[in-house]
Amino acid sequence: MSLISQNTLQKRRLEKRGSDDDSDEVIGSTVAAGAEVANETKSQNGNKERKRKKAKALEAKEKEEKEKMRQLESSLFGALYAPLQFDTEVEAAVSDKDAPSFFLDRSAGDGEEDLPVYEEDLSSEDELNGTDNRGRKPVWVDDEDERTEVDITKVARLRKLRKEAGERVISGKEYEARLRGHHAKLNPFAGWADMDRKAPVPGLSDGESDEEGGVDDILQNNDELVVKDNAKLLPDMLGFSRLIDGNAQERSSGPINSVQFHRNGQLMLVAGLDKHLRFFQIDGKRNPKIQSIYIEDCPIHKASFLPDGSEVILSGRRKFFYSFDLVNAAVSKIGPLTGRDEKSLEHFEISPDSKTIAFVGNEGYILLVSSKTKQLIGTLKMNGNVRSLAFADGGNQLLSSGGDGHVYHWDLRTRRCIHKGTDEGSLAGISLCTSHNSSLFATGSTSGIVNVYKRDDFLGGKRKPLKTVENLTTEVGEMKFNHDAQILAISSRKERNGMRLVHVPSLTVYQNWPGPGFSLHYPRCLDFSPGSGFLSVGHAGGKVLLYKLHHYQNA
Repeated sequence: MSLISQNTLQKRRLEKRGSDDDSDEVIGSTVAAGAEVANETKSQNGNKERKRKKAKALEAKEKEEKEKMRQLESSLFGALYAPLQFDTEVEAAVSDKDAPSFFLDRSAGDGEEDLPVYEEDLSSEDELNGTDNRGRKPVWVDDEDERTEVDITKVARLRKLRKEAGERVISGKEYEARLRGHHAKLNPFAGWADMDRKAPVPGLSDGESDEEGGVDDILQNNDELVVKDNAKLLPDMLGFSRLIDGNAQERSSGPINSVQFHRNGQLMLVAGLDKHLRFFQIDGKRNPKIQSIYIEDCPIHKASFLPDGSEVILSGRRKFFYSFDLVNAAVSKIGPLTGRDEKSLEHFEISPDSKTIAFVGNEGYILLVSSKTKQLIGTLKMNGNVRSLAFADGGNQLLSSGGDGHVYHWDLRTRRCIHKGTDEGSLAGISLCTSHNSSLFATGSTSGIVNVYKRDDFLGGKRKPLKTVENLTTEVGEMKFNHDAQILAISSRKERNGMRLVHVPSLTVYQNWPGPGFSLHYPRCLDFSPGSGFLSVGHAGGKVLLYKLHHYQNA
């Protein structure tokens, strides 16, 4: 056999073997593909079955939800669409179009879907009213509060609700009850707001009742129900309280010589030897400073508002004095006075009608200056030295006292002395003051004696004072009646805590003033507010002490 034939034979054998292998591969791939198709068909059928089961479950659940929704609506609102049947459970025929839109919250139900409801008969009220509500059910009892628990230690403001120190968690119902109790404690019931409650009538016992009285009786008469400021001030004990200092925002660096309230009761001036005139708004809480004026060449010995409130007069131990215009905020220097050689104009008084300023002059002279023109318009002359002045009768009369121990009454319309009387027990008068209605006046002497007189009796020749106050032992500095003349304040600059308050109707001194816990230092000046609600005291330490008098409601 040749080589070529051998190669051909081998080639044929190899081709035959390859064809056999290919046929086997085709058969194997066909079988595998058929098995794969069968498996895929089986999987699709399983998915469809699961989807059908899931859809059935969702449909059943939605049906159950709708059924429960109808039951809940029927429980809440009654049978709105179905005829009522007695003693049977009513279910409302719900219309999709008119159904109320709300949802059922099961978040706090712990898996419980059924809501408890009451099934009771008709109420007695419905029977009386003749209404037929037998088909409607009452609202369910929500026991959610019983399942709710509140930790009252987590929030600081809830800790006040604890009854024991170690208490932490309480139920919702108990939490609500404690909140209501705390609210009732902070806001007590106002009995006057209860129109059905009858007011107790004095003189009736507990078993008796006032058939015709009550609120109607109060509304049908004009009797006073509230005690007003014009009521009588009681003696012995004075009701007062200490407030923040009047000049707390800017204290004086020297002794205070003048404090005075403006006629509006809210503005107060403070002046002293530190050459400053300060204004404060008095509210009893902060007393903010409004303005401060520095007078360079005059330590202030006295400052005073004009009664009309438009101007402030300031003076010291100088030949001149100053005027401060409150409207224009302008300071004017006035003097020396024409024809006078006084080296000091530190003492003066202003008439209640704001027309005249009376200065204490030399050698018994009283200098009368017009408050409008600031010019000297006249003089008065008394025996001895003039030490103190006080206006009366609305500014038509002037009282003066001095070294001869007498009290002079001057008529400013005629510039003549109309009366001269001896001040009992006084060797030298150093202080004078009159009440607002000019019915009373008081004199103070160098020995600390204060005499209170009725002015009409004194002018009629009666020299005996109504009362002699001997509570001060050093010379009297300043005195002042309050607006209704029920209190007379007297002070001495040379005595620590040297200030007393006199109850004028009984002519007795209040024993609880200034009190064991308060110090007045060395008082140098004082003033009542226009309504006597405030009392201010300036002392040598540079402070203005402020007090609230409880009897008076207005500043």
